[in-house]
Amino acid sequence: PPMGSDASKSGVLADILSRERATGFQDKTVIGGLDRFVQRWSDELAPLLGEITSYSILTPRQRERWAASALDRLSGLPASDVEGGKSTRVTASRPQRRSLSKEDGLDRLPRVGAQTIARLKRMGLERVGDLIYHFPNRHNDFANVTKVSQLRPGEQHTIVVTVWEASGTATGRRRKSTQAVLGDETGNVRAVWFNQPWVARELRPGTEVVISGKVGVFRGQPVFESPEHELLEGQRELLHTGRLVPVYPSTERLTQRTLRRTVKRALDACLDQLVDFLPDELRRRTGLMHLQEAVVQAHYPESEQTWNAARRRLAFDELLLMQLAILQRKRAWQEEGRGPVIEVDRSAVRKFLGSLDFELTAAQIRSLDEILEDLPRAAPMGRLLQGDVGSGKTVVAVAAKLAAVIGGYQTALMAPTEILAEQHFINVSGLLAGSGGPSEGEYTISHEVPSLGRPVTVGLLLGSLPKRAKEEMHEKIALGEIDIVIGTHALIQAGVDIPRLGLVVVDEQHRFGVMQRGALRDKGERPHLLAMSATPIPRSLALTLYGDLDISVIDELPAGRLPIRTRWVEASRREAAYEFVRKQVATGRQAFIVCPLVEESEAIQSRAAVKEHDRLSTAVFPDLSLGLLHGRMSLGEKERVMEMFKGGEIDVLISTPVVEVGIDVPNATVMLIDGADRFGLAQLHQFRGRVGRGAHQSYCLLLTDAAGGDARERLKIVERVGDGFRLAEEDLRLRGPGDRMGTRQSGLPDLRMARVTDQDILRLARREAAKILAADPGFHREEHRPLGEAFRAYSADLTDEAS
Repeated sequence: PPMGSDASKSGVLADILSRERATGFQDKTVIGGLDRFVQRWSDELAPLLGEITSYSILTPRQRERWAASALDRLSGLPASDVEGGKSTRVTASRPQRRSLSKEDGLDRLPRVGAQTIARLKRMGLERVGDLIYHFPNRHNDFANVTKVSQLRPGEQHTIVVTVWEASGTATGRRRKSTQAVLGDETGNVRAVWFNQPWVARELRPGTEVVISGKVGVFRGQPVFESPEHELLEGQRELLHTGRLVPVYPSTERLTQRTLRRTVKRALDACLDQLVDFLPDELRRRTGLMHLQEAVVQAHYPESEQTWNAARRRLAFDELLLMQLAILQRKRAWQEEGRGPVIEVDRSAVRKFLGSLDFELTAAQIRSLDEILEDLPRAAPMGRLLQGDVGSGKTVVAVAAKLAAVIGGYQTALMAPTEILAEQHFINVSGLLAGSGGPSEGEYTISHEVPSLGRPVTVGLLLGSLPKRAKEEMHEKIALGEIDIVIGTHALIQAGVDIPRLGLVVVDEQHRFGVMQRGALRDKGERPHLLAMSATPIPRSLALTLYGDLDISVIDELPAGRLPIRTRWVEASRREAAYEFVRKQVATGRQAFIVCPLVEESEAIQSRAAVKEHDRLSTAVFPDLSLGLLHGRMSLGEKERVMEMFKGGEIDVLISTPVVEVGIDVPNATVMLIDGADRFGLAQLHQFRGRVGRGAHQSYCLLLTDAAGGDARERLKIVERVGDGFRLAEEDLRLRGPGDRMGTRQSGLPDLRMARVTDQDILRLARREAAKILAADPGFHREEHRPLGEAFRAYSADLTDEAS
């Protein structure tokens, strides 16, 4: 309700409680909830509040009793006290609570133990303000709980049930799932969690649990397949609040109950400290929610509609700051002065292309011409080279690098992982090998290039190199002895000096942030930049995300490539899949088998690959030659294995996801991906791109133990769609505006609410960012000062991330 200039807080409180009574105590009278009003005026209202820690967590019945007590106290005041006068009872002194700032450490929060703080810090939550922005990844709709008897197949439902029994069940070779029988007073229902045996340990008989998911049918009976679940564990009172209850990203031994309580304390104490940095006029024109209200609704939405409005506002904030950074950097880059003017020897480039054992496609030639036209210009090039898997981006980039070297400059290629950097080192050397014989060192390879009159030297710089080798590489690079330096983030460290850097190539562009890309750009005298991405992005989205770059697209595959036949294979058909591999090998072909993604740990993945290699070698393919490739092997070991595979000495290569990019074996015709449901669509497409590179028909088998609806739909899309750009569009459609899961987008700054699927919000943010920078690039106007402060803090975070 509005707060008149002469209205007392007690009078407003009485009005609020009366309206709450009239609406059934739903906590909707005050925007953001009564707790927000009470917390703001707690000093004045202390004697009237009674014993209450949070109105929002009370049941309607509990709220009714508390409100009646508070109204009784209010009714005992003189009329002037309620109507607008002052009362010593209202302003009675009480011990002042310790003030809490959103910049404070978590140890300043009351009643939060050391173990909880340690677990929160493991999740990257260091300050009280971090909790405010630790948003739920979903909400349990306790306002719309369905009875078991009302379940309808094909629809999403939430039920509150008792566990009757739960057990682990074998579903395949060394695979276990959980099956449970659950029920309420209207009936029973089954639920199954594929490849999640630990769920059985959580679901003890007699436990109350919330189940949310799509209802399927098995043998004529309803069943939940891999649903979301949450143990109530004393949270029964939440069921009666008539609200969407937040479910937060968590970590081991940090319960939802503890997280809710801790986040709520941070919100109660510090919400009013959040400054809305958007100018009022912009917010009104775009119809965006106020920041404080958006934060409240993101945690405790009144409805799905208010949650969507809150997410839209918070996503806009993140994307606006990102677009300001992109556009400001482009403006600065254009205004700072000249870059290296690289004279391109086209005849030398043609000789290099003629030394290859294949011809470039028209799309490759078009993209290369666009790059070569940019290099002689004074304004530094900023270009994104997009192309589907196997389209030939690498050879275009190598031709561009060679042109820069012949023009008298050094070039650098930065890859996101050491494995990918090593693969580029091997591939670049292989492409240059046609020009002349190699001369090899431990981390350098030199090739004679007749048109240059001297060898071209390729060097590899990784963070894991021995100290002496790293120092030697730094020295060679600084002396100009390395023409093409390939590496990871090690390239942007302060000790790396590349004096004649003319061209920077960044591979897997989507894995790097704006500032990381810029840090390598700053190594030389404003070098040209070529960013490459093998993850297709719809052009409209790419133009928005990478607004500081021009775009070249390789939209055709080399001639003679046959479409790869892709099939989803259920666990029960595992032996048939192995037999198919055996038949292909019998015809002279070769195969990849990718081990499941155990977790984001190279050590664990490598151990899993070794174990699977041993099993397949002895129990499945004892008569075939099997090889092993994983990230923990040395560069020399990887090269040796790949040379044996390319030479036909290995029939089947067992690998971790290191084969995602950069490996080219034309005779390999089968890619069997075990545990395919654990990978994203883009990664599955990358794996598939390792085959289909020769004249023979190739196949991709998606082997999975998870037959759940979502997994089935994703794998069916990969099975149906072979074009990477179409697959990207399908991925957008599948994830869509309703996807509320991801919290961090790879290659972008920390996005808590925005997603790369938010094309409409991205366009709006880009348009508003351009307007602001055109009118007030220094954020000097009064209405832009809060935004300027927020942007400077954001830029500082990006700089820390780049370093």
